[in-house]
Amino acid sequence: MPFLAPAACAAPAEDHRVVLYYQTTNYNNSATAHVSLLPLINSAPEISVTHVLVAAIHLMDDDGGIHLNDYPPDDERFDQVWSDTAQLQAAGVTVMGMVGGAAAGSFQRLDGDDASFEKYYGPLHDMIGTYNLQGLDLDVEESMSLDGVIRLIDRLKKDFGDSFIISLAPVASALTEGGGNLSGFDYHDLEAQRASSIAFYNGQFYYGWGDASSASDYESILDDGFAADKVVMGLVTNPANGGGFVDLDKEKTVLAELTSENPTFGGVAGWEYFNSLPGGDSAPWEWAQTMADNVRSAQATSGEKREISSTEAVWRGIRKAGRRVRREAKKVYRNYIA
Repeated sequence: MPFLAPAACAAPAEDHRVVLYYQTTNYNNSATAHVSLLPLINSAPEISVTHVLVAAIHLMDDDGGIHLNDYPPDDERFDQVWSDTAQLQAAGVTVMGMVGGAAAGSFQRLDGDDASFEKYYGPLHDMIGTYNLQGLDLDVEESMSLDGVIRLIDRLKKDFGDSFIISLAPVASALTEGGGNLSGFDYHDLEAQRASSIAFYNGQFYYGWGDASSASDYESILDDGFAADKVVMGLVTNPANGGGFVDLDKEKTVLAELTSENPTFGGVAGWEYFNSLPGGDSAPWEWAQTMADNVRSAQATSGEKREISSTEAVWRGIRKAGRRVRREAKKVYRNYIA
């Protein structure tokens, strides 16, 4: 029978993205201690999360060719996962899958000849249909060719239509010219060739690949050509989840600056859901509520840019001037030196 959205909750707001990665689906790898998604849609009058990314999908040579983490996606330990995601979708939340991540192999398998591609793409195609995934996040943390990722994107759009959402999850530095990159292909080249097929980029501003404690690294990405509405700032939701965690009060000031300076700011993504602060294990859904409050554009909430101190205004002016100098220097290098 169809699932119905809780009557007390409004659908997610449309002026921002709050993305959550959902990899730890069971506490302590238990087959029964399920990490519920349902508080995301029934714990407050308004739903804050916009996208939930079920992670991580791996393409294999056994068990039907595909795993969700360490088990086939139809393993009974995931029954409640798929029940929860159906209810989130009924409430207006977009549910996607995430392919790849730190465990290499999936994208190498999809980067072979046509016969090899079909072999590994088939189980992925079937999983999307079986569990009604509305999109895929491609977390390419291994070498893949530009032609290979374009082939995958084109095939997904052909098979599932223009409404199927495709995002990518590069390390943040890969979205700057000449920055560190785990994916093999150049994201500027990909954006130039397939911009209309890619909804957004979940940049990883952690593990040393980007700094979320200031607006600087995000603004560098904008300086190098990416539009603010396509760049989501990926954050670590708990210091236990990896290096680069930024205190929530500090992050609030960074997001206030980004949203006031860039009204089309792309939003935030959290790695990962199950222990997100401030609520931790007992109330991980509070992170989405906190972030939603922080990333709403200043114009939408107040009709004018929020006030800042004179000291902060001076520092922002200095940073902007530095960005202009950097941008012009890069143009000179590209046009006359490179």
